[in-house]
Amino acid sequence: MMQRRDVVKTLLAERGNALVVAGLGSTAWDCTAAGDSPLTFPMWGAMGTAAMMGLGLALAQPSRRVLVITGDGEMLMGLGSLATVGVQKARNLAIAVIDNERYGETGMQETHTAHGVDLAGVARSCGFARTLLVREPGALEQACRLLHSDAGPALVQIKVRAEKLPLALPPREGALLKARFRRALLGEAADAE
Repeated sequence: MMQRRDVVKTLLAERGNALVVAGLGSTAWDCTAAGDSPLTFPMWGAMGTAAMMGLGLALAQPSRRVLVITGDGEMLMGLGSLATVGVQKARNLAIAVIDNERYGETGMQETHTAHGVDLAGVARSCGFARTLLVREPGALEQACRLLHSDAGPALVQIKVRAEKLPLALPPREGALLKARFRRALLGEAADAE
């Protein structure tokens, strides 16, 4: 099985100017460990909302690629969002689900993906243009291409080892994160509003 931090680092290596929404918990820490960026917005305390935040950004910024990096537990919490994303058909939106089959923030209990729930299949049935389930490192290149450049909406479910890793916390203050993200996205126009 692949190691989650290595996977996230690979996914972010060629991000360019993509806007990144980091799901609650481990995926936000993984994104921070790969290199904190003002164009990454971590979802502190908002479980189940990463895909919808990504959809809102994709619709508001149609010329920018939006990449959501979230975990299986967070995606299961917001499962209905896949239907909304599928209906809205934002071509610039991609979702990477880092699937360790565990709720890492509450004690490593198994999620439904440990029992056969196929999030890529759910996304496909919701009308996503492209989906992929990745189990081996050799498929990461295809996953990166799909997440960074193929027309979406796209979802890649990436199976990783279930493991506890040291924390790499992003800034915690919501107002600071919002202001930092807005400035990185809008430039001087962020201060004018």
